[in-house]
Amino acid sequence: MNRAQLKRSSILRMALSGSEATNLEEREEEEAFLFRAVRIAAVVALYWFVSITMVFLNNYLLDNRDLDAPLFVTFFQCVVTVGLCWLMQLLSKFCPGLVDFPSVKFDLKTSREVLPLSVVFIGMITFNNLCLKNVGVAFYTVGRSLSTVFNVLLSYVLLKQTTSLQALICCGIILGGFWLGVDQEGLSGSLSWLGVFFGVLASACVSLNAIYTKKVMPAVDGSIWKLSFYNNVNACVLFLPLIFVFGDVGRVANFSRLTDLGFWGMMTLGGVFGFAIGYVTGLQIKFTSPLTHNVSGTAKACAQTVIAVVYNSSSKSLLWWTSNMMVLGGSSAYTWVKGREMQKTTHREPQDSAKEKLLPEEKENPGV
Repeated sequence: MNRAQLKRSSILRMALSGSEATNLEEREEEEAFLFRAVRIAAVVALYWFVSITMVFLNNYLLDNRDLDAPLFVTFFQCVVTVGLCWLMQLLSKFCPGLVDFPSVKFDLKTSREVLPLSVVFIGMITFNNLCLKNVGVAFYTVGRSLSTVFNVLLSYVLLKQTTSLQALICCGIILGGFWLGVDQEGLSGSLSWLGVFFGVLASACVSLNAIYTKKVMPAVDGSIWKLSFYNNVNACVLFLPLIFVFGDVGRVANFSRLTDLGFWGMMTLGGVFGFAIGYVTGLQIKFTSPLTHNVSGTAKACAQTVIAVVYNSSSKSLLWWTSNMMVLGGSSAYTWVKGREMQKTTHREPQDSAKEKLLPEEKENPGV
């Protein structure tokens, strides 16, 4: 009788200890999930803060009526980025556990290989800033919305890549939203055709930038930071003749606040945020996924538009908001469609690789 009770009590203790272990594992899993969720939320919030602040800061710098020198502003931001790359490299040497940054030494051969991308990069940031200068933050999302459409067009023209019907329908929605936005902005009397023109050019350069980035990545060992360094060094050199030809140097020389530390502080801050956007973009992709990053970027653009309208106390029509929703909705749908297509391609690859391992006669007769 005592033995039976002993056995029952030991079984009960084992069951209780097992349940305690299970509860402990569940608590640990919940804590790990909460930690991951908080970390992802913090990274997304950081991306939104840096990206939105950078857009408003650039708009402030470019909309300065006393200094009409957009090329100089862009050139100075490239100089700041190069300086920050050197600073991060030094910090990485002295504080390797705290800062992780690749060792960058300027190489003329690598610089020449990156040069075609740098030309496109200059066009992208210059036309982007000129669009922002002429249309403002509120219309900026629509004005720069054709990047996806150019992705499809240039992928077909340059890479001979076809696009699915679903993706083309998404591009049609974006185009419809773009034209509706231009129409509504014109009716409100605030449309800048020059800004729209620069926005279209910026969108084309964004697409070309993505294509050329893939081509030159091997030249910088696949490092996005090395690419950023060489891109901005090349841009600094290429911008010098441009700021002289277009008269930006003369305007800066005659600027009344040339010795104002506050002005140069804002200029430097713009460069810092321009550098930081590359870091937080990579961080968001690392802790989420490229698809989530695109969705986050679309939601950020929506929030950015709302903030700009509220900040400027603007009154926009229902059709104006509809154009923004069409652009953002079409972009999100395109991202989702391309994400599904990539998943299908990934699932097919193991089957294709298995077929490659078959003998030649087995390839011809799969049923054998």
